[in-house]
Amino acid sequence: MKKSTLIIIGIILLLSVYGCSSYNGLLEKDQEVKRKWSDVQTQYQRRSDLIPNLVSTVKGAADFEKTTLTQVIEARAKATSMQINPENLTPENIQKFQAAQDQLSGALSRLLVSVEQYPQLKANENFLELQSQLEGTENRIGVARNEFNGAVQTYNTAALRFPAVIFAKIFGFSEKGFFQASDAAQAAPTVKF
Repeated sequence: MKKSTLIIIGIILLLSVYGCSSYNGLLEKDQEVKRKWSDVQTQYQRRSDLIPNLVSTVKGAADFEKTTLTQVIEARAKATSMQINPENLTPENIQKFQAAQDQLSGALSRLLVSVEQYPQLKANENFLELQSQLEGTENRIGVARNEFNGAVQTYNTAALRFPAVIFAKIFGFSEKGFFQASDAAQAAPTVKF
């Protein structure tokens, strides 16, 4: 064989090995993003599961503002109906998901602020436990979103880095979207006593 033929075969072999390595690395990072997304959804589901108990406890302990409870129930229904397939983690889909979750967070905040007017409810052991669990879940959601964003950053960096970007495009690995704070989160909340 000629020397030039061996060089061409060597180059093709090196590109094949690098392509396989890039594919496997991107696949691993893609699976990590999907796992982290699942963790985010698990925490949102936990919050959603706590809400009916919280609403029932509030209803049973106080002659409560029905509009606030209705808003919480409706926001929960909307938030739980919004599902994103891990294959479609585009920035637009994540924004839609986050908007539904933000609406639920706002309704819950109004509920918890309204509770301040009912001293017998604040002393209710079941309510205090549910409120504590809800606060813990909100913290878990924050941690899960941060970890998801870290996995997305690692994946996107690997998928967009040259020359891996060539293989990413060939094999259909596209950029994933990050969780971002909503516009409402940029303004400081107003606290009234």
